[in-house]
Formats: sequence, structure tokens, C-alpha cells
Amino acid sequence: MARESAGTGERSADFEELRPTLFAVAYQILGSVAEAEDAVQETWLRYATARVEPDSLRAYLCTIVTRLSIDVLRSARVRRETYVGPWFPEPLPTGTGGSGPWNGNGTADPMRAVELADSVSMAVLVLLERLSPLERAVFVLHDVFGFDYARISGIVGRTEGACRQLRSRARRHVDAGRPRFEADRRKRSQLADRFLSALRDGDVEALETFLAADVAALNDGGGIAGGTGGTYGARRTARLLANAVSPLLALGAGLRRRELNGQPGALVLDRDGGVLAAWVLEIHDGQIQTLRSVTNPEKLAHLGPVGDLRATTRERNRARRDARRDTD
Repeated sequence: MARESAGTGERSADFEELRPTLFAVAYQILGSVAEAEDAVQETWLRYATARVEPDSLRAYLCTIVTRLSIDVLRSARVRRETYVGPWFPEPLPTGTGGSGPWNGNGTADPMRAVELADSVSMAVLVLLERLSPLERAVFVLHDVFGFDYARISGIVGRTEGACRQLRSRARRHVDAGRPRFEADRRKRSQLADRFLSALRDGDVEALETFLAADVAALNDGGGIAGGTGGTYGARRTARLLANAVSPLLALGAGLRRRELNGQPGALVLDRDGGVLAAWVLEIHDGQIQTLRSVTNPEKLAHLGPVGDLRATTRERNRARRDARRDTD
């Protein structure tokens, strides 16, 4: 059943209340902040011009944003198949009291906010990237947002039985690869602070103590800026980080702590405040298991003005050469 259309002002207020939830649905299907925001905006345009008022506005809007996101994801798959190096989702600022499209995911329940934040971890979204668009949408709607199969069936245009099968396949895949995170968010935040402090000091020995023996340091540069990283072990990773970051800090760059995708992280900034990289630290058993960085400038614009990593790296390398000449 539907009712007569409400006024534009009333509709706008109702829509804004649900905007964080709509963004959360779209982002978890797409892994892109910009594409999720576009899907939400298109959802608003369709609702604003609809002639009737749905009985369940949340279900109605989630139906629109999900279908839009599935269509976008299908076209994006072609581009992502030829992507250079590791593909990570666009870094998403999270955390209580934060600003931006996430904004607590539209929930007033602190425990639910934590659960939703963990669901957008980069590691989980990378796993979801391997699902079909329909599997991903059904999984997100059922396991993250609690829609029942009857409602999901109407959203994705498949029978309830088909939706159950889609969700079951997605659940098996996610469970098989789901990473373990430090359960105590305060502990992981404190470890991240100590790790970044050691990095600012260039203390290789201290850095090594924070890294798991088989730590992976992976980078999404999209073939534009930065390499791909790898699994080098704790000692070599500590040295690589110190050698890469310490000279940048000496040139006026900075590290700003941020929570990204529900995990402790940081932004690497140039001397003018331009974003050079976003880091996410995946912590378990008191050590960093994976350090994911994003240096593709096309994935950083929503975090602030984007710096020129290539130019900054060239400047760093010149400074290194000058320092070596001075000591010869």
C-alpha cells in the first residue's frame, strides 16, 4: 500500500534521516565513496519525483539504492578486472562522532555501530569483491542490515529460495577468508598510536615489535602512484617503513591518526596538508597483521586536498642523495 505524496520539505527531512543508512548500503556493495554518494543522490531524485508515499520508506529507499548499486557494480567489474596491483575500497572515515557520509551508520546503538564499522573493514570488503553483484547485495542486506528474505526478494528481483542460496554461497566465502581483529578497540587504538610514534622517531627496532612475523604491507596505487607492496617479514617491513617515511617527515610531511573502515589508521600528508596516502592497520594478538595503504589519488579526494606523491617522493630522494654527498 502507498499513500498520497508528501511535500518536498517533509520528504527531504525524512530522506536525510535515512541518508547514512543508504550510504552504508551502497558503500558496502560498491566499495567506492564517490559511487555510493552518487547512488544515494540518484535515490533522492527518484524519491523526490515519485507520485506516491511508500508505507515503509526505509525499505523503499533501500530498494532503489540497492538496485542502482548493483547496476553500477556490474559495470565497474570490467574496470576492476584490469586494475593495476591490489584493489582496495576507497578509505572510509568511521568512528563515533565523525563527520561525513558514514556518520555512525544511522544507528544510535553503540554496539550496533561497532558491528557495522567492522563490516566495512577493508579486509571484509576485499572478500566481498570476489562475490557476484547479487551475492554481495543479498549478503549485505541480510547479514549487515537485517532484512528478511521476503524483503530482499522484492529488492533484488529473485525468489526467496534463490536469495537464500545467494546468501549461503556468500556466507561460506566470507567465513572462509574472514580475518580476525583485536576485539578490544581501545587496545588496537593504543597500539596504533605507539606504532605511529615509533615511525615518527624512525625507531626500526620498536617498529619491528609491533609487526607480526608474517606481516603483509600491501598498497593500492592503481598503477598511478606507489608500488604494490608485499609480505616481507617484520624486520624488513620495519626498515622499509622507516626508510620511506622518516625522510618525508624531515621534509615537513605528517602522519594524522584517523579511524578508517572501522580500524585504526592514519593519513600521510605533505607539508601543505595534501593527502599522500591512507593507511589501515589490521591488528590481532597484539600485533599488526596487515598494513593496507592506498596511494591511488583517485581514491583519496574525499579525504581532503590530494598531494602529489610522485613529486614528494622525488624530493625525498633528492634530499637523500644530498645527505649522502655531504657525508662523503
